[in-house]
Amino acid sequence: MLRRALFAALLVFVVSSASLVLAHLAPTDDAFGTDPAILAAERHRLGFDRPLTEQYADWLTRSLRFDFGESLRFRRPVAALIRERASNTALLGASALILATVIGIPLGVFTGSRHRGPLAALARGTSIAVLSVPPLVTSLVLLVLAARTGWFPAGGLPMVPSGAGWLQTAAITARFLLLPSFALALPIAASLERLQSRSLSDALAEPCVRAAIARGVPERRVIWKHALRLALKPVLAIYGITIGSVLSGSFIVEIVMSWQGLGDLMYQALQARDLYLVAGCAAAGSCCLAFGILMSDLALAAVDPRVEELA
Repeated sequence: MLRRALFAALLVFVVSSASLVLAHLAPTDDAFGTDPAILAAERHRLGFDRPLTEQYADWLTRSLRFDFGESLRFRRPVAALIRERASNTALLGASALILATVIGIPLGVFTGSRHRGPLAALARGTSIAVLSVPPLVTSLVLLVLAARTGWFPAGGLPMVPSGAGWLQTAAITARFLLLPSFALALPIAASLERLQSRSLSDALAEPCVRAAIARGVPERRVIWKHALRLALKPVLAIYGITIGSVLSGSFIVEIVMSWQGLGDLMYQALQARDLYLVAGCAAAGSCCLAFGILMSDLALAAVDPRVEELA
């Protein structure tokens, strides 16, 4: 656990530092409409006109106190902006992960448990098709369907009326959340289905599982109680990477569907070449990725105790 925690801290440090340096080296983009003279004055006030080594040393010293500086675009502390947007991204990411797991794992069990009918073939083909489509295209298609049918809001955050109870607030939020969550969850669910299907097929070929079937144990019980436990190890091993794909996918989904999360904030920071905001968003994203990898290791150890001996 200590080794994993140190690796997580190193990951956050490297990603945020690299983001700060790359944003500094990127060409200036003043397309967001700020007057060049005002922009130059603000950069001087915030110290952006100093050498990169001085800026980095100052930023690193303040970051140890969780002070990530002030945003040039929003003229607010970066930490406050990240706290506001991180909750929206966390809600979107958690909903997408739950949705992808609920869809992908059962479908993987179905297609991997020796089913050869048309439904299994349709599920496999759909997963391959979804994996072949970029998240941008998926988001745009769902957005067009929502705009044409009117079944769901076509993007944005919900406007909760004042005085609304928690039940009404949850219902409104869920209605606005379903479309971006589904757009983000589809490729993850397809990936989980493919991996779970292959893993379950391998687990059913294990001698212990074949022996249980030969002794007359019902096949459904063998699949869901014994084979699934063996087949979950590869899935849990990539769950941390899956969280990273949620973060990278949410960058596109948030922009297309006007969901005001970290991805949208990062996009605005890159447009404005807002160095401290870019580094802060990258640090927040890498923290989520490091946490996901750590939880993946713990879940894998819970399923297979031998992992603790090999760690």
